[in-house]
Amino acid sequence: MNFIEKIKERAKQRKMTIVLPESMDVRVMEAADKILKEDIANLIIIGSPEELEETTKGLDISKAVIIDPKTCSFTEEFIEKLVELRKNKGLTYEEAKKLLLEDYMYFACMLVKTGKADGVVSGACHSTANTLRPSLQIIKTKPGVMLVSAFFLMVVPDCEYGANGTFIFADAGLEQNPDPEKLAAIAASSAESFELLVEEKPIVAMISHSTKGSAKHPDVDKVVAATKIAQEKYPMYSIDGEFQVDAAIVPEVAKRKAPDSEIAGHANVLVFPDLDAGNNGYKLVQRLAKAEAYGPITQGIAAPVNDLSRGCSVDDIVGVVAITAVQAQNQ
Repeated sequence: MNFIEKIKERAKQRKMTIVLPESMDVRVMEAADKILKEDIANLIIIGSPEELEETTKGLDISKAVIIDPKTCSFTEEFIEKLVELRKNKGLTYEEAKKLLLEDYMYFACMLVKTGKADGVVSGACHSTANTLRPSLQIIKTKPGVMLVSAFFLMVVPDCEYGANGTFIFADAGLEQNPDPEKLAAIAASSAESFELLVEEKPIVAMISHSTKGSAKHPDVDKVVAATKIAQEKYPMYSIDGEFQVDAAIVPEVAKRKAPDSEIAGHANVLVFPDLDAGNNGYKLVQRLAKAEAYGPITQGIAAPVNDLSRGCSVDDIVGVVAITAVQAQNQ
């Protein structure tokens, strides 16, 4: 059984309710059909009858709960609650009403905030900002977490490295240029996510263009500082660096470049120095190694809200919904 099939089986054991606010996207509705047929999660789909008529032809979503914000019985309650949540920002009743009726992501986040749903998956036809802004405004960050970050869960076929070819790449979707403190926090969150989803021990490598002092540059200094912070603040996780990718995952290379590190050559969580490296790294592995790439999966929000790539396939959406359900089981 491959990684995503295991995740689906875990999701089925205690079904969670996941919101899909992008009823205007045919791929999302095709994914909903598959999710309901496979009994992976309970679904709430937000959309008008006109939108659903257009995107669900030939599909069966009859087991989903369909909500049209314009006619929903608790829309008024949501408007009042959103005004209360955003009163410090001066949000008016009319502004809140417009957001909830016209931006389905706001309505989805209110469903989670009020306990009517357990998580949200969006982003197939909206930007990361459109997906994450409402979640940070309404659901907010998890207590004790420094920042929200995003990772891709990579499953590389016929791969001897990582956890049988399974890795987390972070931050590959959200945090542009984290400082050492943030980079250390991303390392800890990613280790926790790996432990939850892969159910194996996370081995975290802090990635750089340098291995243990082989190059000198302020970019290297940042990763060195982040590694020290991570080791001091999160001693429960195995974290080391700075490493080039080959030294992080290939034992033979690690013996030459970092012989004194127990982590070098065995990493399954790769923490990249910035978003440019992480995002392009995951795309290279996805395309050249034909890897499965699930994400960007967010970590650090008080309830799971996950952002799809706009180039996602139907199976990608199904996989991310299953991952979101497993995250929700452990909130």
